[in-house]
Amino acid sequence: MQKIVVKIGTNVLSRPDGLLDITAISQIVDQVAEVKKRGVEVILVSSGAVGAGRSLTVLPEDAGRIVQRQVLAAVGQIKLMSTYADLFGRYGLLCAQVLATREDFRDRRHYLNMRNCLAALLRDNIVPIVNENDVISVSELMFTDNDELAGLVAALSGAQGLVILSNVDGVFDGPPGHPESRVIAEVLPGDRIQQGFIDPVRSSFGRGGMLTKFRFAQKAARVGIATWIANGKHPGILSDILSGKPTGTCFRPKAAVNTLKRWIAYDHTARKGAIVVNAGAENALRSQVSSLLPVGVVRIEGDFEKGDLVRIVSEKSALIGFGKVQLGAEAARKVVGLKGKKPLVHYDYLYLEV
Repeated sequence: MQKIVVKIGTNVLSRPDGLLDITAISQIVDQVAEVKKRGVEVILVSSGAVGAGRSLTVLPEDAGRIVQRQVLAAVGQIKLMSTYADLFGRYGLLCAQVLATREDFRDRRHYLNMRNCLAALLRDNIVPIVNENDVISVSELMFTDNDELAGLVAALSGAQGLVILSNVDGVFDGPPGHPESRVIAEVLPGDRIQQGFIDPVRSSFGRGGMLTKFRFAQKAARVGIATWIANGKHPGILSDILSGKPTGTCFRPKAAVNTLKRWIAYDHTARKGAIVVNAGAENALRSQVSSLLPVGVVRIEGDFEKGDLVRIVSEKSALIGFGKVQLGAEAARKVVGLKGKKPLVHYDYLYLEV
């Protein structure tokens, strides 16, 4: 594996009181330095800025939740990066701060700019440390959590592996905490796991939980990225994973997907409109290498321009995938149901969700 993205959750980096756990961060840095000696490029996606801020300032009780998060993150990000810089410096390594919001991935140009930045840092043997820009990330600019951001970074960077580190051992095959529940060692493409067993409760200090980790791990695996959910508190966890030792839950990847389709898969601005297809078109898309032809389209919903990303859904409103359209909405409506027309979405610009 030549390149991995390692996402470090808030509960890995935090003490029980929510403040930074310097020992835990040091152990992660030690492991990253060791992995890099093997020739593996590493991108970190790190939480912890808000926790770092808690150790530096106390905010008024009447401060709103969003304002508290913004202030704590603004203050704490400096301490968090200073901690990483000092620890990596012991190995003669530089690290770089990369702050992102969902807006930074809104179109292909911004997507490529981010990819080029990460590639340049890795080329110069610098460890990129990516985090959500909590100072300006509010409402629609926010990622679901850093699990989503990590999956997006893995997709755009062309990583072969994604490691999501939390304070739990993986995904369990039964109710969490039950004495007979065991960690699921491997999830193969197409496996259906009973998500009812997965605890939907968010982590103590972060925004995410096991359910979001599970969903984004599945998504990363679908675009060809081997993904692990594992316990970041365990010493040597990264070395164990890269050495092939059974640890955590591994989501085995499907065949590799090119970077363009990865972008389509992870783009969240594709909400402008939708192409509704009939059962025959849905079956064709799912069962073979096929473009989306107008003959299988039932109707066009919403408004979009040529080159936009749109949703592709069934007549029952089930999401099938996303695609980059060859026609604007007005022109597409004129060819709905017609034979012998050019594809509305060519296969090269089509990503199927399942």
